[in-house]
Amino acid sequence: MGAASGEQAITSETTEGVESHDPAFPPAYLEFMRAGWNDVDAPTSPRPEAPRHAKRRAALSEALPGQTIVVPTGGEKVRSNDTDFPFRSGSDFAYLTGERSPGSVLVMRPNGAGHDATLYLCPHADRDNDEFFRNRNGELWVGRRPTLAESAAELDIETAPLDELADALADCAPGRTRVLRGFDACVDAAVRRSDDGGRDGELATILAEMKLVKDEWEIAELQAAVDATTRGFEDVARVLPADRPVSERLLEGVFALRARHDGNDVGYGSIVGAGEHATILHWTRNDGRTKPGELLLMDMGVEGGNLYTADVTRVLPVNGVFSPLQRQVYDIVHASQLAGIAAVRPGARFKDIHQTCMRVLAEGLADLGVLPVSVDEAMDPASTLYRRWSLHGFGHMLGIDVHDCAHARAETYRDGELAEGFVLTVEPGLYFQPEDELVPAELRGIGVRIEDDVLVTADGAEVMSAGLPTAAAEVEAWLAAQREAGPRLPE
Repeated sequence: MGAASGEQAITSETTEGVESHDPAFPPAYLEFMRAGWNDVDAPTSPRPEAPRHAKRRAALSEALPGQTIVVPTGGEKVRSNDTDFPFRSGSDFAYLTGERSPGSVLVMRPNGAGHDATLYLCPHADRDNDEFFRNRNGELWVGRRPTLAESAAELDIETAPLDELADALADCAPGRTRVLRGFDACVDAAVRRSDDGGRDGELATILAEMKLVKDEWEIAELQAAVDATTRGFEDVARVLPADRPVSERLLEGVFALRARHDGNDVGYGSIVGAGEHATILHWTRNDGRTKPGELLLMDMGVEGGNLYTADVTRVLPVNGVFSPLQRQVYDIVHASQLAGIAAVRPGARFKDIHQTCMRVLAEGLADLGVLPVSVDEAMDPASTLYRRWSLHGFGHMLGIDVHDCAHARAETYRDGELAEGFVLTVEPGLYFQPEDELVPAELRGIGVRIEDDVLVTADGAEVMSAGLPTAAAEVEAWLAAQREAGPRLPE
């Protein structure tokens, strides 16, 4: 799988190729490839967001004085045999550096007044080394890498070659070093744990809680991702026929085109659930087909160029109009969502918003004749019977991860209060499984979730995804307008 080193001696008339299916390298070819290359520096300018990354590193330095901090991004992961999944930087690493290449590692060493930060990465390959054409990750295969100087200028951080990392980690005292573990096995092995992992876990927690409040740049990145997601939903609606089935994967692919064109990729595996597939929370196989008269649930989000992602869910009536029963269920979920959004404000408790949304759902279940106990009994913490049909919480934090700030302490997240600058989803749902014998047959197979991305403002909440309507009548009108406009390609 790997490539031979340019310093490896040639011991036979030919040497092996890059892959098992590639032709071998004759000596004459090797000599020919080593000569005649014009190696030109690439024009480089500082990224406008580099000062924000430096500010984050300074905040981390202040939180952990006197401690060496090691944050790897992780490496490429094998998809099958010698093919890899597309690489996506580790979120905390990207949050602190802005760097995107696999294998890179940030090391912050205390200097008495703070920390000196060094970014270890794989640099541009000099043409006196065969790596550039013999390695499947070499530059003739995957494209030019920046030089260390270019990366330093672009990211405003000191850089060093990745092959010096082992020496840099060799003198890291376990009792004074914290490692973001689970991303790079070599880094994990190089720095011994000094305890049961609590020190390293504290690093992950500090980073998660740093990300709770978004600055104006992050909010703009999230809004751009949401706006691209809105265009993606429009694209899908424009190719969704009212009168004949189409595959869920066609709709998934149409949205993915928008995500790759307007952003980096999808922020998570798109959920495209037609009919009873809408009742499966994480339905990502997307191997079904739409059917006129049924509902279509789509949970999708574009990840922007700087890795901030949207997370939006909409439910569409395939034939263009909700049936009376579909609309009744939809309106219950919509009322729950509106109540939740109305409760979002600085100082509001995360748990209270959950309770607000769930009570509306429980009341709706009672109106449907489904709830086997009273609403108050169903909402009792010792019961929560309503959850048979709601299953999940009202939402989660959103940012550079779709489930952002996941390592934050309970007292600052699940049991904490919202603050200005938080971004979260509000996404209640009701799901009547097709095999559920405790609900009327006509409800079975109906799934509804409505999800918006919400910014906590100084005096309340701003729905960032308001470009996609949520009221039933407005959804019907929006779908009709998209179909009338017709398919389009991203510009």
